[in-house]
Amino acid sequence: MVNIGYHSAKLQGKLNCFIYTKAINNIVNFPLYQHRKLNINVYSFSCQRDLATQVANIRSFIRHVGIPNKFTVISDGSYSSNSSSILCKIHSCVDVVEWKDLATGDIPQYIWDYALYHPQKSVMAMWRRMAVLMSLPIEQPTIYTDADILFFPGADEIINLCQSDDSLPWYLPDCLASLDERILLHDHEKINPVNAGFFLLKKQIDWLSSLNRVAELVDSPIYFTDQTVVHLAMHIAQAKPLNREKFVLSVDDQFSYSDKFDKQKIALRHYVNDVRHRFWLNLGN
Repeated sequence: MVNIGYHSAKLQGKLNCFIYTKAINNIVNFPLYQHRKLNINVYSFSCQRDLATQVANIRSFIRHVGIPNKFTVISDGSYSSNSSSILCKIHSCVDVVEWKDLATGDIPQYIWDYALYHPQKSVMAMWRRMAVLMSLPIEQPTIYTDADILFFPGADEIINLCQSDDSLPWYLPDCLASLDERILLHDHEKINPVNAGFFLLKKQIDWLSSLNRVAELVDSPIYFTDQTVVHLAMHIAQAKPLNREKFVLSVDDQFSYSDKFDKQKIALRHYVNDVRHRFWLNLGN
């Protein structure tokens, strides 16, 4: 039997994406009615293909969380000057920076090799992101968000976490263990899988302990190797899981038309590949 609700949602998502993309030059000029300024920094890593998604991500953050000190879009090297200009029109806090300009410091050669020469472009991009993450100066509460995340009215919880005295990191729990088990040494390291798409840091964490396993144990990274590095690094840093009911990563409503989650109460949702079409069904919330 054909699942009419699922296919209708997929079709509507594609249509909304098409319309949003075509109207992108007008959308970035729509006013954002937000005056709350926050002493936080936000980073997102994306590419030219993600332009419309990144615009929606930034606008939802400013609308529901507030205006950060800076919202830096890290380009994987593919953003055109015109696309960078479009992103910067969203708000004065937005800037677009090439990944190489942020990847500084003592980065091991094997990370540069993966970031510059890995034969799979998707894996190459993830290691460009990794080179940047380990280089970031964390002087204020700092958020990393993937572009395919939307923020919602419950995002006051993000402000509370940023302003709390707790200095430990916070991570987004994954709904499935998408890990490269080649660099996991013990069964207990599979527990509480971390999704690399969103996290909050108040100080820089130790990335090298996890990264060195890649150099020692694998010939070549796969798509989820970098996420496994984030997973291990977060647990080494004693990071805390974000509340799953407010910080949503789920595919439970993949085959239904309506969302399972109350968008007036959640802080964010990460629209991973299986539910990516739902991203485009929720832009107005």
